[in-house]
Amino acid sequence: MPKVLIVDDSGVMRKIIQKNIKAANLVVDEFVEAGDGKEALEKLKAGPVDLILCDWNMPNMTGIEFAKTLQSSGEYCGIPIVMITTEGSDSMRAEASSAGVKGYITKPFTPEQLTNELGKFLMLS
Repeated sequence: MPKVLIVDDSGVMRKIIQKNIKAANLVVDEFVEAGDGKEALEKLKAGPVDLILCDWNMPNMTGIEFAKTLQSSGEYCGIPIVMITTEGSDSMRAEASSAGVKGYITKPFTPEQLTNELGKFLMLS
């Protein structure tokens, strides 16, 4: 069953994302949390994940910096990344896409939006 890494500097937002994934009936076996891109890199060293959900604006290492780092790494470049962020401009979406991001959800979001976007990577229960 899938293991999902949620990268967001807000602990409350990480919990909201988890709650909404469950409400959307998406199957996740385990959630791993990180407060920024640097912490997320450390979490990846501890064990593989199947999907990364990442905010854009975070201290230490932003979501886009994190995505670019993963894209250039041989080890983690195959893990799909979905941005979940308040940043919704076309230019930011394009930058995320060029950094290897596979999906994009703008906050605030609904369980239905999660199902539509994350259903490409996770099964429904």
